[in-house]
Parts: sequence; C-alpha cells; structure tokens
Amino acid sequence: MNPSLTLETTAYTLEQLITLPEAQIALAGRSNVGKSSLINALAGRKKLAKVSSTPGKTRSVNFYRVTPQNFYLVDLPGYGYARASHTEREKWAKLLERYLVECKNLKALALLLDSRLEPQKLDKDLAAFARTHGLNIVPVLTKADKCNQRERAARQREWQDLLGRKPVITSSSDRLGIDDLWRAFIEIGSPETTATDEI
Repeated sequence: MNPSLTLETTAYTLEQLITLPEAQIALAGRSNVGKSSLINALAGRKKLAKVSSTPGKTRSVNFYRVTPQNFYLVDLPGYGYARASHTEREKWAKLLERYLVECKNLKALALLLDSRLEPQKLDKDLAAFARTHGLNIVPVLTKADKCNQRERAARQREWQDLLGRKPVITSSSDRLGIDDLWRAFIEIGSPETTATDEI
C-alpha cells in the first residue's frame, strides 16, 4: 500500500518559506512537465494537486506531508513558462533558489523531465545548480505513455550520462513507475524505514 499525501502548508513569498524539522524532497520541473498529475498519481487521488491546461499555474511552494513515514514532498513553482512576465519569472526563480539553498532539511531534488524531449537547457541548468550546492538529484521522466519504449530508453540513457543516475520512468495516466518512485522517495525521506515494506 502506498503512503498517504496531504497538502499541509502553502507559501507564496520568500518570507513565508518555513523551516520544518522533518525531511523534505523537492519536486521541480518545467511548467508543462506534468508535476501536478504526478503528485495526484502518487497520492492515488485525482484532485489533490490542481491540474490545468495552462502551464505555469503553480505559483506557490506546496508542502505535502507523507504519512506514515512523516516527511514532505515539496511542490515548487514550474519554470520556463514564456507567457509569465519577467518579474514573475524572476520572483519564482528567487523563491526556488532560496528554498533549495537554505532549507536545511532538504534531502533531495526530484527533477521532473519530459520523456518526449531531449535534455533541455533549463533542466540541465537546474541540475547543475543543485549539484553545485550538494543536493541529491532524483531524475524522473514523466509522460512516458506519450512516447515509445525506444524513445524512453534513449531519454533515460541521456540523463544517466548527464547525472550519473538512471531516471525513474513514470506515467501518471497508467501509473507506470509510481511504485518505483515511492520506493526511491521513502528510502530518502525515511532512511530508517525499509522501502520495500511500504509498497
């Protein structure tokens, strides 16, 4: 049985970023990468995270408590949305960077990547930023149902070469890889727990 997810806290400004004693795993990706759909798939619920046809809707930092393991999945604002104003993009970037750098209990960055696309500059830049600051990166390929197995394997190899870690291939629509992703998160968020016992 998968863990439970509950939206507990939302922050909209730098000042609202909170320091929680529990371990945290951040979820970050381009504004149309399917982050909200993935969160709903992880939760086994359709409407926990709002899914929109308009990219860039998530403009806050959303803290989802994982129980019974008692750590947080932290949904960061999507990046790279061209229609957002320069001021908005700058604000989101500062929010994201400050959280990644200053959160003492951040255990990993789950970098969400579109299975259909070759490695993009914005994604590589965020990965480089995270590595510079010593963050553990968990690469996650999304929307795997929208491309064939050969394309997925190619993306997986490309990112493994770049990051030194094989991405978890996922699809929110058919739940491909969701259990594998939970195992990875539980191992990081609650290392004293045997991940295989929780799935």
